[in-house]
Amino acid sequence: MALLTRRWFLLLTALAAVWLQGCARPRSSADAEFRRVADEYLAGYLAWRPTTGMVLGLHEYDGRITDFSRVSLDAELRRLKEFDRKLAKLSTKKLTREAAFDYRLLQANIRTEIFNFEQDESFTRDPMTYAGAMDLTQYVKRDYAPLAQRVRAIITIEQQTTALFSAARANLAPVLPKPLVETAIDIAEGNIAFLEKDLPPAVQPVNDARLLAEFAAANRLAITEMSNYVAWLKRERLPQADSSFALGREKYRAFMRLTEFVELTPEQLLEIGLRELKAEQERFAVAAKLIDATKHPHEVFKAVQKDHPTPEGLIPDTRKNLEAIREFTVAQKLITIPSDVRVKVEETPPPFRRTSFASMDSPGVFETNATEAYYYVTPTEPEWPEKQKDEWLTAFNYYTTDIVSIHEAYPGHYVQYLALKASGASRLAKMFSSYAFVEGWAHYTEQMFLDAGFPPIGANASTEEKLRAAKYRLAQSDEALLRLCRLVASIKMHTQKMTVDEATKFFMDNCYYEEKTARQEAVRGTYDPGYLNYTLGKLMILKLRADWQAQQGPRFTLQNFHDELLRHGMPPLPLLRERMLKDEKKWKKIL
Repeated sequence: MALLTRRWFLLLTALAAVWLQGCARPRSSADAEFRRVADEYLAGYLAWRPTTGMVLGLHEYDGRITDFSRVSLDAELRRLKEFDRKLAKLSTKKLTREAAFDYRLLQANIRTEIFNFEQDESFTRDPMTYAGAMDLTQYVKRDYAPLAQRVRAIITIEQQTTALFSAARANLAPVLPKPLVETAIDIAEGNIAFLEKDLPPAVQPVNDARLLAEFAAANRLAITEMSNYVAWLKRERLPQADSSFALGREKYRAFMRLTEFVELTPEQLLEIGLRELKAEQERFAVAAKLIDATKHPHEVFKAVQKDHPTPEGLIPDTRKNLEAIREFTVAQKLITIPSDVRVKVEETPPPFRRTSFASMDSPGVFETNATEAYYYVTPTEPEWPEKQKDEWLTAFNYYTTDIVSIHEAYPGHYVQYLALKASGASRLAKMFSSYAFVEGWAHYTEQMFLDAGFPPIGANASTEEKLRAAKYRLAQSDEALLRLCRLVASIKMHTQKMTVDEATKFFMDNCYYEEKTARQEAVRGTYDPGYLNYTLGKLMILKLRADWQAQQGPRFTLQNFHDELLRHGMPPLPLLRERMLKDEKKWKKIL
């Protein structure tokens, strides 16, 4: 559900304003016509989705949010269909290779957006669309402009909340999927807490009494409107909510075909996922046996999790270990890191602490003034009992935290962002992103990093060093089990009527999660069917690596493969195979 909303939150998947940045001179008249249509489409795309433009670093969109009124929704759908027709009329045979690549990316985006409107029904079935439409953290965490200018943008947005939530009440169907309603309530309540507790101190340094008074009035309005929305959901929608979250088999297949160029059926994907899940469980058991052969693998990992930092040491320890991970990446020549600018490790901002364990927040690809990148880690809360703090910190055991740091920063998401920004890919190719490529790359790096010899141990390794390496492998395998369970749960929940309760039990039985965390994963699957893409993307990258290695022969190195992989933007991986592999017979065999 709500694929458009999820792109804003999970992956920052977006198009950007090619028309604002200028285009390379077309090499043919067909290219020129395609670029003209693309520029026109993107201008309207961002005008209707100003939050996307702002997140990308295009600050002419500051102070605006999407108009979700029925008139506006209908107009945008008509526009999408108009551009789908325009694109279909172009002669693709006359396009250069680069333009043809961009053509397919643009066409897929347009048709995915139409799918969002007509099949996914984001605006009538998902209250999260509205609960998360107003992300004001973007205006205070980076000093891209004078604070007074950013505060004025905040005021302008907060003044639009009445229209935002009026549209929500008008658009949302009487009966909504219960997990989506509950999650929307949770998101909105987190945003209310941010508006009440965190935003006022963040804008206070502006030192302009009149501006602060305007802000206070607008902020009260936003808090009131969002609180009223929460109350309305609890009163009018939650009591009659049902379990109708599933896309269904045909929509699910269309979703995978449009977004990831994957033609495999849900049944074929499920068969692969179940096979990989069994194999990973065996690898988990082997690693556990190296640590303690007398206990069940799950019990071994629970003991490993007790080796974690203190609440006070969480952020400092993460910073220290992250630098060591970066040094290993460089020393082993795993990939070219295009910049020496380091990630800033910080606490997760309050609005996202309910839903985020750790996350990477890189600046927009067009941001020029404030280019800080933040690796957010969610701390314990001071008011928590000691037992709750200790339980939370088990997830931050030293081994899992390093695996997450590999995923989020080096050589995962942050390095992929740096490569994207520095690459010679076309502007359009830089601005499209595939969920499976983005998350698949980060997940792939976890295993690749350990396969490359992390943590480093000598030829005559001590028993203690071997034990430490086994603990890292166990933590990496645990992360892989989670992502494999997501793949299976996504397919079964959306195509085979698996319930949230059944999915919860599946996570508990197969990746050994406790009930509360397992339920959170199951609930996420109801509104994020694309979370199968962590594993799917990883598997497609491993297959592409094997095929590219066979093609390169003795010239193959990991660094060359990774540099080549990331220099074409972040397109769907089946499309990337066509750019990297010479043998057309291999293009379609993605797994």
